[in-house]
Amino acid sequence: MERIVECVPNFSEGRDMKVIDSIVDAIREVEGIRVLDVDPGEATNRTVVTFVGSPEAVTEAAFRGVRRAAELIDMRKHTGAHPRIGATDVLPLIPVSGITLEECAGLARKLAERIATELNIPTYCYEAAAFTPGRKNLAVVRKGEYEALTERADKEGEAPDFGARPFDEAMARSGATVVGARDFLIAVNFNLNTTSTRRANAIAFDVREKGRPMRQGPKVTDKPVIGEDGKPVMIPGTLKGTKAIGWYIDEYGIAQVSMNITDIAATPLHKAFDEVCRAAAERGVRVTGTEIVGLVPRRTLIEAGKYFLRKQQRSTGISDDEIIRMAVKSMGLDDLKPFVASEKVIEDLIAPSEGKGLIDLTCKGFAEETASESPAPGGGSISAYMGALAAALGTMVANLSAHKPGWDDRWETFSDAAETGQTHLRELLRLVDEDTDAFNRIMDAFKLPKATDEEKAARTAAIQEATLYATQVPLRTMKAAFAVFPLLKQMASDGNPASVSDAGVGALAARSAVLGAWLNVKINAAGLKDRAVADAILAEAAAIAAESETCEREVIEIVNSKI
Repeated sequence: MERIVECVPNFSEGRDMKVIDSIVDAIREVEGIRVLDVDPGEATNRTVVTFVGSPEAVTEAAFRGVRRAAELIDMRKHTGAHPRIGATDVLPLIPVSGITLEECAGLARKLAERIATELNIPTYCYEAAAFTPGRKNLAVVRKGEYEALTERADKEGEAPDFGARPFDEAMARSGATVVGARDFLIAVNFNLNTTSTRRANAIAFDVREKGRPMRQGPKVTDKPVIGEDGKPVMIPGTLKGTKAIGWYIDEYGIAQVSMNITDIAATPLHKAFDEVCRAAAERGVRVTGTEIVGLVPRRTLIEAGKYFLRKQQRSTGISDDEIIRMAVKSMGLDDLKPFVASEKVIEDLIAPSEGKGLIDLTCKGFAEETASESPAPGGGSISAYMGALAAALGTMVANLSAHKPGWDDRWETFSDAAETGQTHLRELLRLVDEDTDAFNRIMDAFKLPKATDEEKAARTAAIQEATLYATQVPLRTMKAAFAVFPLLKQMASDGNPASVSDAGVGALAARSAVLGAWLNVKINAAGLKDRAVADAILAEAAAIAAESETCEREVIEIVNSKI
């Protein structure tokens, strides 16, 4: 899985577009960075920039953005409606895919230290990157804002985590920066079949974590109960990590519950949807749909789709696109306007539009590309694709079995098997393109210059490195295709009897995939000069090939016994 981090820095300039553009240009300079949004605010005198990329690219781009902001923004002259503490006010890192919140917290701490060390800008760490529990809350860290730095900059218990020192001219200009890590925040509105803001607010207070004030009597006009701390006593809502209010939207002519889910681990989107539906129903109101504001990680919709499939006792071992379609329909994400994943799912939005691979071709296109005079795709890619078809057939039988009438008590067993099949399918599809890429690496190595002894040595080393890689890839294909046999055997033995022949065809395809990839292992291993490495690879591949023939026979025997 690709490692993707989102960064949403807030810069204390929202009026001068030359300054804003220069800061964004500094971020864009880093290769692999995709700027998704630039949102300047005149009243707040603040710009929120959203960009994504690999962890390394994002932290470098964030550093450059902070550096440029410090060069162009003088906090001594800054005024605006929004709380702020520095030229770069707050800088959160957010895990999107392939990376944990804890890893982002570690990146944030290193980034904060680098900003303080190299740019002489004091930094605080907040949220998941906080060094103390009290500094998890941004409001606590930013207490008194920029103006309070004169007293806080070197005060024990108040000083920044990095770069603490007496307030000086450099700090007066740059202020401080708050660096942290938090989970993805989902902004979502739940559409109601009412125009009543009062009803919408009541539902919001029922579910939001903060809840509502406890009253001295049963009426909403009764005075709130005041605690010993002098503050109103609150009745907590049912959803952790959420903030919500009710409002009326002229554009749609409906009221909504507007919610920020700040902890999607504690309250995933589907849980929030179900709970708002419950609270609305208790007040005679119905949720008609859901509106996602901004972007969501793919995993949010995958989790939601699987949740609703499980509620129906349906298999979750289907494609991601089908799972997302289930999430869209279940939560009414297309209630107000069409839901376009490429515009709302962050991974889809940042996916490159060019450079599509073999697996993006039609069946006809793939066959014709193979038949062309180009040497790639060749037998290695075809072997991987046969393995993918084997996994697909096993997965199909599992899905048909999960939904077979009279087998409702077994749906989850077959659903789990289908999920396993989907994992094999994705891996083998990836290997279709990787095998062709491996061949291309060898061709590129042979094209290297060889005019001098140094160039010859470098060329020889590159050829050997590419050849080893081209030998290892079909070995991985062999392993991936062989791993499909347990699924096929399970489906032949226990799956829907009407589809037993499909499991048999899957076994034939899996064996062909293994043996086809084995041929590619052997022909590429012949070009390796390190014979010890080559022999070890060949021995491993031969063992897999022999065992695959045994596995194929076992499945075919089961199939023939049932036909």
